[in-house]
Amino acid sequence: MGGMRRHKGVGRIALAVLGLGILVSGCNQTIAPASDANLTPRDRNLLAMAPYARASIPQQYLRHIVEYPGREAPGTILVDTDARYLYYVLPDRKAIRYGVTVGEEALAWSGVAKVGRMAEWPSWTPTPEIKVRMRVPDYVAPGPQNPMGARALYLFEGNKDNLYRIHGTNQPEYIGAAISSGCIRMTNEDVIDLYNRVKIGTPVIVLAPGRPRIALGFGPRVN
Repeated sequence: MGGMRRHKGVGRIALAVLGLGILVSGCNQTIAPASDANLTPRDRNLLAMAPYARASIPQQYLRHIVEYPGREAPGTILVDTDARYLYYVLPDRKAIRYGVTVGEEALAWSGVAKVGRMAEWPSWTPTPEIKVRMRVPDYVAPGPQNPMGARALYLFEGNKDNLYRIHGTNQPEYIGAAISSGCIRMTNEDVIDLYNRVKIGTPVIVLAPGRPRIALGFGPRVN
């Protein structure tokens, strides 16, 4: 969450290095329930108290391994805001594709950043702008009722926090939609999975809305 601002560069560097508009067909697989193998005892306890029902997320937004024709190095995160997907690039031209909720175009950030900080079950201190627009309190404690969810990756440009986050959600029913204040939301199970794969300094590319995008088929479900 946090106070978002629109980035003037809108991903020029990302677009220069991506081979976009490539369609790779994939085979439609039966989807298994999300694995909870990555959950800690604290995760299990807090998620059991979640104030929301488990959402029925469309198949295409569940976690999959896909073919990835982009040129990014393994370990890179790429967010396709139009398609509502986040990719974590793997070796051998593969990626893990997660369904996400993205920010409305007027509130969204796009460009190139890096993971500058990571937090488990973060608290949330809204900016004055967010407090006025969303009518939220000054501070929200960690827990399943917090809009930041189970994990947060804080994005930095250079050494400066750009106020953009990849984080969990207490509204999983909106995965695949554009409703948030510019941040990327994932299911709590998926953001825990991603959090366990990344590290400080992980590069993040967020494509601007309306740009050409990668259209990837999906393959085996990730457990």
